[in-house]
Amino acid sequence: MAAMRRAAFFVIAGPACIVGYGLVRLWGKSDGTYGPGFDWQAAHLVGLAGMVCFVPVVLALAGLLRRSPWRTAVVAVTLVGLAATMVQFGADIVEGLLAADRAEMSALGADFKDVPGVQVAFYDVVPQLFFLGLVVLAGLLAARRRLPWWSVAVLLVGIILPAVTLDLLPLGGLCMLVALAPALPALQGPRARVETVI
Repeated sequence: MAAMRRAAFFVIAGPACIVGYGLVRLWGKSDGTYGPGFDWQAAHLVGLAGMVCFVPVVLALAGLLRRSPWRTAVVAVTLVGLAATMVQFGADIVEGLLAADRAEMSALGADFKDVPGVQVAFYDVVPQLFFLGLVVLAGLLAARRRLPWWSVAVLLVGIILPAVTLDLLPLGGLCMLVALAPALPALQGPRARVETVI
């Protein structure tokens, strides 16, 4: 029971960190000198914390579904995407620490992306599996009436908005929170029935 209540906390904390990441990023951009520096590091550390929070979120939400090979596959794909996203945030943080200015930070990022496979594994393709898996997981929960049908649509909007422009990250995080919040009673309720996700 305590574990599931912690999971409910992460359902709030994960999207909240995305909101925080977006807000700190906008604050950093307000003076026209975003990165490297305190604002860059603070934004990316908050974003990385959000990705870490989503690990127990994915496991807890999947635990509301019956065990099946399909559920296991969705969880695996989602966590692989999450891991790739964490590497991306970590690289941004390291580049920000090593660079003296924006140009040097961009050059370090380009050098990292030039490593064979890095662009696909940590930027263009694999990180998107997190978002795809999260939407599929929400769809499975909606099919079992653990989430309302509109949660899938709102979650999808929350994922698409930052893809249009990162300036919409705070709104995207709020959409994710609204979409996942209906699962909180199932995670917190005294009679919550949760399957082990392994």
